Amino acid sequence: MRNTVPTTCMRCAVGCGHVNQSVDVGYGIDIVRGDVAHPVNQGLACQRGIRESKEPEGRWLTRPLIREGDELLPTTWDVALGRVVERFASTIGHDRDGLAVLGSGQQTNEAAYALGKLARGGFGTRYYDANTTLCMASAVTAYYDAFGSDAPPCTYDDIPDARSHVVWGANPAVAHPVMFRWIQESANDDSRLIVVDPVESETGTVADTHVSPDPGGDLALARAVLARLVERDAIDDAFIDAATTGFDALRADLPTAEEGATTAGVALDVVDQLADAFADSTLLYWGMGVNQSTQGTATAGALIDLCLATGNLGPGTGPFSLTGQANSMGTRVCSSKGTWPGHRSFDDPDEQAVVADAWDISTERLPDDAGPGPVGIVEAVDDGPVETVWTVATNPVAGLPDAGTVRERLDEAFLVVQDAFRTETVELADVVLPAATWGETDGTTMNMERRVSRVRSVTGTPTGVRTDLDIIIAIAEGVVPGLMGRSNPRDVFEELTTLTAGTSADLSGISYPRLEEEKAVRWPAPDPTSSGGYRYHDDGDWSFATPTGRARFSTATHRGLPEPTNEEFPLTLTTGRTADGYNTGVRSRPPEADAPPLVRVHPDTLDSLDIHGETAVVTSRRAEIPVRTDPNSAVPRGVVWLSIHHPRTNELTLPATDPRSDEPNYKQCAVRLAPRPDERTVANRAEVTGDD
Repeated sequence: MRNTVPTTCMRCAVGCGHVNQSVDVGYGIDIVRGDVAHPVNQGLACQRGIRESKEPEGRWLTRPLIREGDELLPTTWDVALGRVVERFASTIGHDRDGLAVLGSGQQTNEAAYALGKLARGGFGTRYYDANTTLCMASAVTAYYDAFGSDAPPCTYDDIPDARSHVVWGANPAVAHPVMFRWIQESANDDSRLIVVDPVESETGTVADTHVSPDPGGDLALARAVLARLVERDAIDDAFIDAATTGFDALRADLPTAEEGATTAGVALDVVDQLADAFADSTLLYWGMGVNQSTQGTATAGALIDLCLATGNLGPGTGPFSLTGQANSMGTRVCSSKGTWPGHRSFDDPDEQAVVADAWDISTERLPDDAGPGPVGIVEAVDDGPVETVWTVATNPVAGLPDAGTVRERLDEAFLVVQDAFRTETVELADVVLPAATWGETDGTTMNMERRVSRVRSVTGTPTGVRTDLDIIIAIAEGVVPGLMGRSNPRDVFEELTTLTAGTSADLSGISYPRLEEEKAVRWPAPDPTSSGGYRYHDDGDWSFATPTGRARFSTATHRGLPEPTNEEFPLTLTTGRTADGYNTGVRSRPPEADAPPLVRVHPDTLDSLDIHGETAVVTSRRAEIPVRTDPNSAVPRGVVWLSIHHPRTNELTLPATDPRSDEPNYKQCAVRLAPRPDERTVANRAEVTGDD
């Protein structure tokens, strides 16, 4: 019998409602379509979300594996879990920080909460991350700096009312297609779309204006725009005086518009065009092009400053960070990474006591601090206490910067990998735990505008596969019996929402029955009838979660790139998403896919390097990889572009991180590009002999 259920797409963070229908016989999904009753997308759905739900690529894991010598061999769940429990218990028995855990924004809220509870309250390790540090940490830190609280103040409801849409360091046409349709519909004849991106992306090609700063020049450009607004006396003094603090200090340290433009690599008239946009109701969206930088927090803060200085805060306006992974927001709210559930302050003793009481443990069992991000966690295998690593729905061997070093370090650790697909990280594992994926698991997720909605299973799984939540509960019972208490998704969600009561991210008014009726509910929702709207704004009055109740300006200015080009490495590598790439492409790469990544390079750059073949080699200070060349004038001269989701790209990238958010600097590193040695030899021989 076919089974038809409403659920939520887990490809990206837009949070579209889907309706899934199972196959007639066996396991799998036969039909996927948009859910017309879902309040987020009202029936819209992108083809990639449909395809990756129904027919994902990749090599599926169907039973547990255990390492014997150089091989991963099939085993039973009892043997696999026994090996994991024994190793975890032994590790934390002599050093609780010897066990590291890497989670993911691909988990449900329930699984993310349970994993965080086990990592923090059971193991007590500081070496835990929910993977959002790789994409959203800089935006999170900037939101806290400005507003005293995480998450965008604006929602999807504000998109139709904006007259200027400024998309900065993001490519929603590829990353968030359904949301981009709303932006395009709003940016009509009397509105405008401006895209700021070194590369003319798919979003940039349809924009009214495309601004191309130098890679890493975003902070300088944002400060140049603000300086220009100050010069024009185009700031909103009334809003600044009524609702903010710190503007005078920022203005005193601003470079001139000309200085900022020069540093950013743009002309002053480009700065003027951006400044003009803020005269109208403006939504400013940004993504990984801003966040994934050693200046990510500072740049995100500078973008928020532009909104504050021009009074672009309130319905139809504001700073809107675009979240990458499907449940990146949920892992921030639920998983005990940078804050306790509900955004409770991690280092506040009173909040620690609330969490410890809810989990029925002592506060001494909790770690003293939130620990480093994934880069620091893997480094701790080499020069710190970490000897055992557990990864859940994440692929650090392909996804972390300086991936070759990551591979070496994880190969030294006892590695437990929990995933639905046979990833690059699986190949290094000592134990592999096969997990259920979209359409096979129950729970909830949270999209980028703070809406919680249901994720439902439409099909069963093979007997060798379990859900993330089931696996986490089983490991918890083996290592710290009695910690978890609740084991089914509905009960875990109730425990989570109760713990968030009274917080800025209050979910206590959301329940499974309410989600059955309303499909999706936006937090804060402190009671069964409330649902959050635009944050910090109520009937014309402003109230922020800061000590003064006012929004705070930031003061950072451009400080240079962590790895500038030089004579040996004269080009800048930048990275981005492709339409078929997400989460290291594990759902979109055919099992046999092993082609070198496609490098986009301006034709003039290729000519200057005497590269005329279809293949080449990209070299950074960390690695050398073969590539296929794509002459592409959308990429500026002197820049090379690679997909962040190809498994070889991050062998090149730089492990430097933002000093405040721990987010890696994926977007700029110095490289050189050369013909492949065999092609160079052929070309030289032809030159000598006169052959062609």
